[in-house]
Amino acid sequence: MAKDLTDRTIKALKPAAPGKRVEKWDAVVSGLGIRVTHTGAKSFVLNARYPGSPNHRSARRALGGYGELTLEQARNKARSWLELLGRGIDPRHELERLRTAELRKQADTFASVSEDFVREKLSKERRGHDAEIALRRELIPRWGARQIPEISRGDVKLMLEQVKARAPYQAHALLALARRLFSWAIERERFGLEHNPCDNINGKTFIGEKPPRTRHLSDAEIRAFWRACEELGYPHGDLGRALLLTGTRHREMGAAPWSEFDLAKATWTIDQSRFKSDSQHTVPLVPDMLALLTELPRFKSGPFLFSTCYGKVATDITEKVKAKIDAVMARELGVAEVKPWRIHDLRRTVRTHLAALRIPDHIAEMVLGHGKKGLQRVYDQHQYETEIREALEKWAARLRSIVDPPPANVTPFDRRQVS
Repeated sequence: MAKDLTDRTIKALKPAAPGKRVEKWDAVVSGLGIRVTHTGAKSFVLNARYPGSPNHRSARRALGGYGELTLEQARNKARSWLELLGRGIDPRHELERLRTAELRKQADTFASVSEDFVREKLSKERRGHDAEIALRRELIPRWGARQIPEISRGDVKLMLEQVKARAPYQAHALLALARRLFSWAIERERFGLEHNPCDNINGKTFIGEKPPRTRHLSDAEIRAFWRACEELGYPHGDLGRALLLTGTRHREMGAAPWSEFDLAKATWTIDQSRFKSDSQHTVPLVPDMLALLTELPRFKSGPFLFSTCYGKVATDITEKVKAKIDAVMARELGVAEVKPWRIHDLRRTVRTHLAALRIPDHIAEMVLGHGKKGLQRVYDQHQYETEIREALEKWAARLRSIVDPPPANVTPFDRRQVS
């Protein structure tokens, strides 16, 4: 006769004889038993008639090992199985259905959809890396665990309100990124999303106008930035100095492989696939830039100039790295904190100085890699490499005078004053 199983009686059960099994049955839940093998392993079983059993015979199915399940958990699980059997449902099928539903639920979270979006969409885009960084830094921490169909327009507006209070430009960018992600998910028709929560949210109305950025570094800030880069060293400090010397885009320089550089000809030819306008672009290398390049390490295990893992993966100046730069700049400037700026503002700084050096506008724009405009793009096929090189040489000289100015008691010699 079955008796109430207790932890004490279960623990007291001895291993079965070799090749045998011992089973003790519970009086509390009909069909629930504990099975002991000859090795002493103990597991809960449920003896019942399962759908599809030959001749409707009863069979024993394992519920779980003793230790994995407590006695009370085993009784509750046996009761739920018996309830399913009473409705003609095989517990195995129900468990599989629940497991599939849970996997589907996990696949529909914002974090999971975002990973698919990064892999299938952003990874193929030239600026996809920047979008991925924003996605991981701002949106996934907010909505990652939530089902993507549950994210409402109110959630999007709340995110925008929080971001625009500290970074209006970023709020505009995040709205555009979120709108793209949700639209992509709807097109895939596999995440249960039917409506884009970003619809009917007007960036100008809700966030405000997006005035053009005018931030550029002053001479004192340039000097402090250069000092910070020297202190950081390779790779991020050298990357920062290279950006200031060339005026090139962050990702184009940060992800540059050695194969694009011809030091003998003093040129850097950015591959079409990496350049913003999808065209090949040549950057003349002035002596200061060549000197920087010759100091960089070269790795056999990877092609990239700037890397934290022996050239295998390119690096960039992350927010964490920039915070270190800002800290050194603040120290050099003697202030509590530096006026907010971005790495992209280095390009505006270079462009501003090119204008001050009286470099023609169309040459200064080409230095930054901006394409020719209008009819000039059609009729003027001159590459202007010599003119761009001269402009960069003038900028390098100006940069040296900022970074390492002459002593205050030294007057620059002006040959024009000599008769």
